[in-house]
Amino acid sequence: MPETYTNYVDGEWRESESGETFTVHNPADTDEVVAEFQQSTAEDARGAVEAAAAAQEEWADTPGATRGKLLRSTAKRMDDREEELTETLVQEEGKTRSEANGEVNRAINIFYYYAERAMDYAGERKQPSSKGQNLYTVREPMGVAGLITPWNYPIAIPSWKSAPALATGNTVVLKPAMDAPTVFAKVVECIDEAADEVGAPDGVFNFVVGSGEDVGSAIIDHEKVDTVSFTGSRAVGEMVYEQATDQHKRIQTELGSKNPTVIGPSADLEEAVNVVGSGAFGVTGQACTATERVIVHDSLYDDFVDQLVEYAEDLDIGPGLDDPGMGPHVSESELESTLDYVETGKEEGATLEYGGEKLEDGEHENGYFVTPTVFSGVENDMQIMQEEVFGPFVGVTPYSDFDEAVELVNDVEFGLAAGIVTQDHSEANRFIQDVDFGIVKVNEATTGLELHVPFGGMNASSSETYREQGEEGMDYFTIIKTVYDNY
Repeated sequence: MPETYTNYVDGEWRESESGETFTVHNPADTDEVVAEFQQSTAEDARGAVEAAAAAQEEWADTPGATRGKLLRSTAKRMDDREEELTETLVQEEGKTRSEANGEVNRAINIFYYYAERAMDYAGERKQPSSKGQNLYTVREPMGVAGLITPWNYPIAIPSWKSAPALATGNTVVLKPAMDAPTVFAKVVECIDEAADEVGAPDGVFNFVVGSGEDVGSAIIDHEKVDTVSFTGSRAVGEMVYEQATDQHKRIQTELGSKNPTVIGPSADLEEAVNVVGSGAFGVTGQACTATERVIVHDSLYDDFVDQLVEYAEDLDIGPGLDDPGMGPHVSESELESTLDYVETGKEEGATLEYGGEKLEDGEHENGYFVTPTVFSGVENDMQIMQEEVFGPFVGVTPYSDFDEAVELVNDVEFGLAAGIVTQDHSEANRFIQDVDFGIVKVNEATTGLELHVPFGGMNASSSETYREQGEEGMDYFTIIKTVYDNY
């Protein structure tokens, strides 16, 4: 029997006020139920916020070293359950075992990283203009942090929001995505045990599962929520931004993108194909940093398309626990969306070189599997080159000179991750300077991120307020007080 999870509020596991539940299914085999969760209400969310608000002052007064101990103890418990967390992530979200294990270890390391940073993140001493004065800044927590996270990185993203919030003395109310809440529910079990170990106040961390309309909106609306951090689709993110700013809350949104990779004339073709293939088809293309546009120099274009098709054809597609080259989409709606974009590409006159087919036989019979899609002959104003597909889908277009390539790169509303494959260092540096993207990769896939450096996009990909991860991830959850101490 699948396990039934309740919400975690005020230091205890609670059933929803609704009395209703929903089930999470394995996207590789929809007959398999992974877990059962609460269909929570706005009242459940408000109770979680009240618990967080009641605990906030005590948690803010807790020494940084103790807050770090909570995070370190959580990380250790996650480390001990690494295999369990990996398999859970595979079963509910569909990643391959290797991809899931990489994400789990990233989440573990995030908690370890912020455990150390919690001890020395406080403010700065400044040189005063007169004698007899101490001049310094103090960073204080914002208060109650409302965190709303997506399904595509269901352990990493909640971790990189929760850990810096807790490290800096905030209390947390987190709403995970309903498609994949199980793996982080297990992290909450680790947080609960760690909180008992260090004597953290009840309510320091709260976890409520439900819809964005009911639970998410109630968190954002609550007067005791001081800051909101959201990752998800552009359409929902814009509504969250408007809702939070109308109430003068601090807001951070990281949304979608349409990420390009440029293949320069000096590029090694095999390297270029591997960079694009991993960036486009890894994690089934279900990453906000996934490569969806490839802009290839005329001299390499035909050979590149041929070799990228070979790369796609060679991918083994199957259930993630078998660790194939690519797993399923997370849900039927995501699969259908990708298939719809394939049809759109055909209608727009692009050439379907490979893929875009739903797999329905054998081990694929009960899952959301699709072959990776490669289009050539695309124009930049086509819908398939302007809208985020969020699947294993890539369009390839040629260019003749560098300025044209940069113009094509920037000719979208988004601006999260852009890459270039080149052996020309001058070209790489011009690219870094000229593209309007928050993350720039040289000779590397657009996917994959370091946890100790800032993450975030430009333009429609982000609220462009604060970055996530690294020390900047802590900045978001704090406010500066400047002290003039005369003696």
